[in-house]
Amino acid sequence: MVDDAKLHQFMGQMLSDLGGAASVALVRIGDALGLYKTLHDRGPMTVTELAAAAGVNQRYLREWLSHQAASNYLSYDPATRKFALPPEQAMVFAVEDSPVYMMGAFDLMTWMTESKDQVQEVFPTGGGVPWTDHSACFFCAVARFFRPGYHNNLVSNWLPALDGVVDKLQRGAKVADVGCGHGWSTVLMAKAFPNSQFIGYDFHPGSIEHAAAHAREHGVTANTRFEVATAKGYPEKNFDLVAFFDCLHDMGDPAGAAGHVRQSLKPDGSWMIIEPMAGDKLEDNLNPVGRIYYAGSTMGCVRTSLSQEVGAALGAQAGEARLREVITAGGFRNVRRAAETPFNMILEARP
Repeated sequence: MVDDAKLHQFMGQMLSDLGGAASVALVRIGDALGLYKTLHDRGPMTVTELAAAAGVNQRYLREWLSHQAASNYLSYDPATRKFALPPEQAMVFAVEDSPVYMMGAFDLMTWMTESKDQVQEVFPTGGGVPWTDHSACFFCAVARFFRPGYHNNLVSNWLPALDGVVDKLQRGAKVADVGCGHGWSTVLMAKAFPNSQFIGYDFHPGSIEHAAAHAREHGVTANTRFEVATAKGYPEKNFDLVAFFDCLHDMGDPAGAAGHVRQSLKPDGSWMIIEPMAGDKLEDNLNPVGRIYYAGSTMGCVRTSLSQEVGAALGAQAGEARLREVITAGGFRNVRRAAETPFNMILEARP
């Protein structure tokens, strides 16, 4: 028997979900055309005023603004017929250094839809889809998604939570950023600690090119360099700190990567592992954050790991206990959770 009250409640959830899905394209249009930033900079505007300021067609804009107001992304004043971007919404849509800036997340939602056929094809066989088979926009979206969290936490909270690491960085340390992607994490550390040397490694050549460009743009070429290398194959040793930002769970052989890190560290070195926040049991992760991470894991993390040797496929919601197993399998004896946010756990491993 169907419970009508439960059905109506679920249909309400479905309307909300479909409304969110339908919003992805419109939010990205607003970002690309600078509509959010124009409203943020200039304050409330009519359709005519915003169309003139942004250089867009009024008829399209009226429909877009109406959707945004219906979504509570913008506010609307019937008396003045003006739309506005409230300060809270501006933190999400317009302020790039905000800790809750989410335009990268909207970019990733588009990539997930575009990747549907790739992932669906390997569902029956358990095969993988290599990281390099993503469309070009994916790598930029990943960088944009993670940058706000790194910008607001890495230097101010995560590194200070490690045992004695900041003192080493201030004096002058040798650091590897493995799986550095477009290099935002490397650049942020290099700017904060000019006496230290940073090497960013990634196995995707295109990302390394972007990382080097970001280093040039931000004036840190003197103490950074970027190289194409895998997590089990980067060549240098005697690091004071090795950092893995949101990448260990994507690797085919994370235990093998852990072993390589152990061999590349100084005896008193530290390994910092940033991973998505997750509990150790499925029921711990049945929440809005887990919902998004499981989707990203299905479409990106698991497929990438299964395309590599071993194919451990930890997934984005592996949980701390499983991560500890991998880390200790690589030869580390001391592992602790040094810090956390609603979205990340920061683990410190010592030999």
